[in-house]
Amino acid sequence: MVRTFELTINDIIKRDSFKDAKVIAGKQGISRHVRWTHILETNKFDSLINGDELILTTGAGLKLDSSSALPYIRNLIDRKAAGICVEIGTHVSHISNEVIQLANQRQFPIIIFDHFVKFVDITQDLHSLMINQHHQMLNQLNQLSTRFNELSLLPNGILKILQELHTYLKGDTLYITDESRSYYYPPETKFMEEKIRQHISDQSHQSTNGGFISLNEKKFALVPVKGLGQIWGYLCLQAEEDNLQDFLFSVMDRASVAIAQIMLRNRTIEERKQNIEDKMVRNLLHGKEYDPDEMQTIFPSTLKDFNYRIMLIQTDQPETNTDEEDWNEIKLQQSVMFRSLFKQHGFYPAISIGKNDIAIITSFQVKNDSDRAITKFSQVVQSITDIRAKNIFDGNTCIFGISNVYKDISALMTGYQEAKRVLFLQGANISSSIFYENIGIYRILLKQQDAYLKSYINDYLSPLIRYDQETKSELLRTLEVYLNLQGSKKEAADQLFIVRQTLYHRLRKMEELLGKDFMEPNNRLALEMAIKAYYISEDIGSD
Repeated sequence: MVRTFELTINDIIKRDSFKDAKVIAGKQGISRHVRWTHILETNKFDSLINGDELILTTGAGLKLDSSSALPYIRNLIDRKAAGICVEIGTHVSHISNEVIQLANQRQFPIIIFDHFVKFVDITQDLHSLMINQHHQMLNQLNQLSTRFNELSLLPNGILKILQELHTYLKGDTLYITDESRSYYYPPETKFMEEKIRQHISDQSHQSTNGGFISLNEKKFALVPVKGLGQIWGYLCLQAEEDNLQDFLFSVMDRASVAIAQIMLRNRTIEERKQNIEDKMVRNLLHGKEYDPDEMQTIFPSTLKDFNYRIMLIQTDQPETNTDEEDWNEIKLQQSVMFRSLFKQHGFYPAISIGKNDIAIITSFQVKNDSDRAITKFSQVVQSITDIRAKNIFDGNTCIFGISNVYKDISALMTGYQEAKRVLFLQGANISSSIFYENIGIYRILLKQQDAYLKSYINDYLSPLIRYDQETKSELLRTLEVYLNLQGSKKEAADQLFIVRQTLYHRLRKMEELLGKDFMEPNNRLALEMAIKAYYISEDIGSD
């Protein structure tokens, strides 16, 4: 049986000092907790009462034998006094019926002594009892803290702490985290997890300091588990109505500290792993040396059965003065978030996170060589785009680049360059494709030297470019639209927002500058490539 370490009116009236006392009203309130006793001989006591005091009085000047005492009793009740003891005979001959009726209605115990008593003896007895109980409570809490700390050092320590809480406090226990995994004991308590999690989410602004919640006609005590200035989760314990006591929260506070120590150690280990993984990914993508043993801890053990793609995510997060500790926490949370998301779609990710870019080596198995997992990758990209994690990650600001598929891990550096080229095209608004295999002719153009591209552009487009610069016209843009629309004059004029006569004039000028055969298949293909090369060259030059 768990000791409550809280004194009630019922405990007090069993003391020898109360053997001649009688409870004449408010008997249903004898389970009220008593924190202290207070001798009170005035009706002006607002600043003297803190709550849960047992009032001792001779009734001098209080007129408890008449209805005029009703405001005094109401005020005591409103100030959360535990009850009142009245010495009958010296100043009060009896307690009025009106006062007794009010006390019964409000379940406020009135205890009388029908002879002279020494209040000093009563206070000494009760205060000694309270102090002794407080010392016993502290001793019990110290023992529990030691036990919780011991359990925190064992494997699966969080579950063992929950089991200890359940054994000691006789209530179902849960630890709800902001991650996908939660802990509960006994196992049948699992059905409450989602309901408690939803309540915490709905009432997050009220849950910071814990308290009591009611779900499915059950009452749960809630205590936040805090670390590094953040709330990592909530410790929950089913509590009966008569167990609403400070001792319960004191025990849970000790347990929450032990759980926070486990979480902190786990975070430290996860940060170390993430730093190793971060370095490994960057080394692989840049063709640097790496530790094969460390690689085995990051990638699946059967590497020969896996294919690889490199995904680069470029973020446009606003500049903030984030200190190193906060940035490490953000990195860790992003890593956990991305790892969980990729694994949900059957990928094994190795992640490197920078402040403005994220590199992910994705390992995956396929049924046949034609399966390139494009659908799954597209689903992952959509899921990332939908993320809105305040102060952690905003997927709405991202662009993506995904490499070709490779079977050999030694080709990762090539894949990295491919993903960078896709990012370049997206950032320059040249292509909207996120997959390298879908960027078409740009796969060839982006591999060319800038000098070669400029020479090619000059051979085919220099007359138009020079004319546009000299006359502030838009022949190059007109040619691009005209070619894209397969030579349709009506559609080209509509898209350019010009009348057809203006288009005809521009086309005649193009024939003068490029030759009348510029729409012949070979010439047309050369011009289309030159235009794409021009935009690439312009964006490279502006970097």
